[in-house]
This record gives sequence, C-alpha cells and structure tokens, in this order.
Amino acid sequence: MSGEPQRTLLLWCPDWPVLAAEIVDGVPATDPVVVLHANRVIACSERARAEGIRRGLRRREAQGRCPHLTVVDHDPGRDVRAFEPVVAAVEEVVAGVEVIRPGACATAARGPSRYLGGEEAAAERIVEHVAQSCAVESQAGIADGVFAAGLAAREGRIVAPGGTREFLAARPVEALGRPALADLLRRLGVRTLGDFAALPAGDVLARFGFDGALAHRLAGGRDDRPLAVRQPPADLTVTADYDEPVDRVDAAAFAARMLAERLHERLAGYGLACTRLGIEAVTAHGQELHRVWRHDGLLTAAAVADRVRWQLDGWLSGSNGRGGTRPARPTAGIVRLRLVPDGVLAQAGLQPGLWGETGEERERAHRALSRVQGILGPEAVVTAVLGGGRSPADQVRLVPWGDERAPARPGPPPLPSPAPAASPSPAVGAAPGAASASVVVPASGVRAGRRAGRGRAVAEPPWPGRIPPPSPAVVLPAPLPADVRDAAGEPVVVSARLAVSAAPARLTVGDGRPAEITGWTGPWPVDERWWAPAEARRRARFQVSLADGAALLLAVEGGQWLVEAIYD
Repeated sequence: MSGEPQRTLLLWCPDWPVLAAEIVDGVPATDPVVVLHANRVIACSERARAEGIRRGLRRREAQGRCPHLTVVDHDPGRDVRAFEPVVAAVEEVVAGVEVIRPGACATAARGPSRYLGGEEAAAERIVEHVAQSCAVESQAGIADGVFAAGLAAREGRIVAPGGTREFLAARPVEALGRPALADLLRRLGVRTLGDFAALPAGDVLARFGFDGALAHRLAGGRDDRPLAVRQPPADLTVTADYDEPVDRVDAAAFAARMLAERLHERLAGYGLACTRLGIEAVTAHGQELHRVWRHDGLLTAAAVADRVRWQLDGWLSGSNGRGGTRPARPTAGIVRLRLVPDGVLAQAGLQPGLWGETGEERERAHRALSRVQGILGPEAVVTAVLGGGRSPADQVRLVPWGDERAPARPGPPPLPSPAPAASPSPAVGAAPGAASASVVVPASGVRAGRRAGRGRAVAEPPWPGRIPPPSPAVVLPAPLPADVRDAAGEPVVVSARLAVSAAPARLTVGDGRPAEITGWTGPWPVDERWWAPAEARRRARFQVSLADGAALLLAVEGGQWLVEAIYD
C-alpha cells in the first residue's frame, strides 16, 4: 500500500445494469427503465432520470413519479455476461485489463499513450473501438490511481500527472461510495475529500477503523493496491486433423506421440507443465468423445503420449474388461484429435521428493492404473482417503485414482493412544490373541470410563461420539444383524440413559453359532441430527473380543444389535 499510484486509464459505461438488460433481455434502454435490488433503485435510464427518478428510491415511490416505468430485477450474472464483449474489445486495443465491476474496467495508461500518440488519443481510440465493436457508449478518464480515474471517467476528463490530489480535494465525501462513513463525516463537519485527506492518518484509523483508513488513502489520491490487470490467456491447445480416419490402435499410438510432443513443446515455451489433460476426439460421423486425465505430478511428453494412446485404445477397442458389457464403439474412425491442458503450473513449481524423484515402481503402478482407467472409466480405480466422522464408514471416502485426495469431512486431530490401565479403549484391534487379557474391564470401570470419555467429547468439538483408536481393519459395506446375550441367556439391553442391563457374554452373528465374549468396552453413544426427525439416528457402539481371537465393533440401534466392522 505504499508508493506512488500508477497512471490509470478507466473506461466507464454509464447505466450499465440498464444496458445489460437491453443487451440480454431486450429491454429498451431508451424507455424509462429502473433496475431494482432489495426494492430500491440501483440504476435507471436517462428517460427515468428525466422523470425525477434517482438511485435509492423505493419501488413504490419510483412508480409514483413515473407510472409507465419499466422495472427490471438486478441480476449480477447478466451484467457480467453482457460486459465481457466490452472487455474483449478493450483488449483488442490495449494489453492487460482489470475489470473493476460490470460496466467499468481499467488498464495502465503508460503503454497505450506511448504507442497511440498520447493519453487523449488513447482514450479516444478505446472509446471509439468499443462503440464500433459493441454498440455501447462509454467514457474514459485518466488520473493517478483507479479511484481518481473512475471519478474522472464520469466527466470524461484527463487529469494532469501530479494533479490528482487537487482534482479530488473539491469532491464531496459521498464520492467515496461509503454512505455510512459519508454521513458520519458530514455530521462531524468534514464535507469534502480534501478536508478528509487533511486529517492525521493515525487519528482516522483510531476513530473510523481499517475501512475508514482505506477511504482516507483514497481521498488523498493514493490507491489501496496496484492495478491487477487481466492477461489474455495463452492458447495452449494442440489439434491434429487427419485426412484418413484413424481406426487402428497402432495408427492412433503414432498420432498420439506426435501430438503429445507438440503439446509438450508449446508448454515448455511458456515455462509450464501439465497436471490435468483433456483428450478430445471427433469421428468422421461427427461423434465427439472427451475424457480428462489427472496426475499428481508433472505430465512429461512420454506420459502425455501414453495417456492419449491408452484413451484412444479404450475408445477404438471398446473393451470393458472381464465380466462387463462392451461400451458402444465409435461408428467411424477419428478425424480430429485435440489435447487441452486443463491444468497447468510453472514447471519449477513442483517440489520433488526428499530422496529424489518418484521411484520407477510407483511410476509403473501409476501408468498401469491409469491405463485401466482409460479402458474402464475413471471410477473403476479408487483409493481410500481418511477424514472426519463418527463411524468408521463415515471416515473413509473413495476417490478415483489421480483425483484430488480431499476428505469428505474435515477430520479432527488424532487422539493420543490411551494408557492400558486407565482407558476403556481396548487393545481389541491390536492383537486378537492378547485381546482377552487387555480388554476385560469391570462394569464400574466401563461406566467411569464412559463418563470421562463423554466429558472429553464435549470439550473437543470435532466429531463427538467417535470411537477411539485403534481403527478397525475391515468396515462392512452393510452391517450384519447380531444377537448379544448375557451369562443367563437374556438379551443385553442398553437403556436411554446408556445403562447396560448386564455384561455381554455371548454373540451370535446372523444364523451362525454363538461365540463367547471374553472382553468388551463401551458404550460410545451417538445422537445425530436430532433436530430432523426423519433423519435422526441414535445408537451406541461397543468393542468386543471373542474367545476365538476375533475382535468386532458392534452397534445397537432401536434395540437391534449390528456388526459394523472387524478388527485385525
């Protein structure tokens, strides 16, 4: 926020929301038209202003002043879509344009003024080109900084270099575009930007806060940030047209290698590398095929060629692997092939591994899995990503190979491993043979541990009610029904206050034989979405170890016992 403001040329299109409604929706801007947001006028046409309508009026008052008024709802998307051709027209004359808002864009004035014969000539050239290309009337202003250039554009004025402070000094404080601040300054006797800029910066910050300090800088002719121009994107796409349709895999492999080398050379010329590749093909019958490949590293020329060859092989052969149906093969050969670098980054921006580049074994595995994806589709190869959740099933998300490995739910920090003598968390999942010796906890100890665990869950916001470590090795896709009974053969029941009727002694899973429970701990209660009756779930979980060395994660919900996961 330091340094002299940059000489800026700003193009302003008056009443842009009204013009956007005419361009997109066909509303005649020559009629009395207003654009409303929150039932207030935010823009109006020239005819509407002639009827006494101003910004800030309520709808009823505006219609009272002009009964035949045309009312249009505010649509920011419409304003942006209509303004894009104007920005493109400006970029045909000057390089590097920053969109301030729909209806206003800015660029550095130094370059256009040097090769167009001065600042006035540059402003006239841009306004004339926009009028001819887009049939849109506009005004240009040049001053030191974006804020001053915006005020100068409303008058079609070019402020001399170094005269920005004098130009702003006589402006009312309402020019800052902060109604609340302007009202407060007026009540304090500060009426112009010059009066506001004369106040000490430290006092302004202490009295009006950060936003007031920012407005104080603008009033003094200093911008809050340098101009961030929009650079036209480079065309990195490579395309190959074939006179003879390509319908053989060997011919497709040769075409893929040649096109991949062209893409790699083009990216290298810009100092870029590809991380996500779009492969597009058009057949002789006009059928369009498209697939996107993603890579967690940089795609070399050989890697690009391999992926294009695999994809073409999958399209032309139509194979879907064992036991699957064959997808529809293209009805004709490929006559056009296009490679689109959908994701690029600076070639020096990828940090290599600590001990060198990725090993050959991992690269071979990645190539093999990527080839399977090219034949079967991206969802055919998935990997697990751990995240947050209360149950083991909620904590795992399956992500297609090569996609961003982001968890579905934010995970809490890992819990410390509990001490064997003081925690109800078992060593159930550690070693089945030793489970019975380390899991058995007296009933009083279980209840005390449960209360302590509940206290920790309340103090720790992320995912209260989740089971403590260790995590189970196998999570069943569908829980298995089970039956848990005590030593007397009676069903074990968990009350609404989480009181266990008796110590679990025998477990029967489905139609299997009963197994003796040698150790157990729990319950861990979970009461989810209680505010939505249709989605509410209330259950409790137990960890148990059996006499045969198995360890299971059980849940009881609605009086029904279920086996959710298996410990290794």
